[in-house]
Amino acid sequence: MTSDQRGIQSVEVGGQLLRALADGDGPMMLRDLARNAGMSAAKAHPYLVSFMRIGLVEQDKASGRYELGSLALQIGLASMRRLDPVRVAAGLVAGLVDRIGQTAALAVWGNHGPTVVRIEEGASAIHVNMRVGSVMSLLGTATGRVFAAFLPPKLIETFLDSGVGRASVGDDAAGRMTRRQVEAAVAEVRERGLARAVGSPIPGVNAFSAPVFDQAGSIALAITAIGPAGTFDAAWDGPIARDLLACARTVSARLGHSPRASRQAGVPQGGPI
Repeated sequence: MTSDQRGIQSVEVGGQLLRALADGDGPMMLRDLARNAGMSAAKAHPYLVSFMRIGLVEQDKASGRYELGSLALQIGLASMRRLDPVRVAAGLVAGLVDRIGQTAALAVWGNHGPTVVRIEEGASAIHVNMRVGSVMSLLGTATGRVFAAFLPPKLIETFLDSGVGRASVGDDAAGRMTRRQVEAAVAEVRERGLARAVGSPIPGVNAFSAPVFDQAGSIALAITAIGPAGTFDAAWDGPIARDLLACARTVSARLGHSPRASRQAGVPQGGPI
């Protein structure tokens, strides 16, 4: 929806209360809910009465606290059922490519490892053996290391022990890595929130890759920006890294991911491999 389209202001005001409830840690008193929504308790109360009538909000009779209701849960579950992570990411990645001028790829976890499912070509052309269906080395590429860092450690160990991975890109580079180098590379991904490749496994080509998480805190896919070393700024704090991270976090939010909720639920974010 564009900003010049006509809307209903009272619906938007009431939506602030629903957002405040969704952002809260649990049931809330009227005064706290109203404050978090940026309005007075007297203004908030009629909205809450209407929301309770249709099931968007519930009130505990004993404590008087408000919480999201059954209809809100039904809407949330319906939204999650309809979410396609690749489709959600595709539109945002197209904008990312326009801003950074580099190619971007989306990869998911497949039978043989990280698998490219979509490529958005950027202004800076690259000639690499990467296309839809390409399998990226789990340890030898930035894309693979994102999955190695954030998938359950047992899954990664089983995958590596099975030998089923037949990567199109990066297997040679992975074969030259020592155990210590692997552990350091994966730890770096967890610390920085994204993986980097500078001139390896493809000489003259740089890349960053960032994870996208779903509502359960599990990695849903990786977004990888890739381009020629001459035009691709590989600085950790450079514009490409910042824009890629922001894009991945926006996609995660669209998929219902909440970093705070994942931590509170004890969802593992990766461990030693």
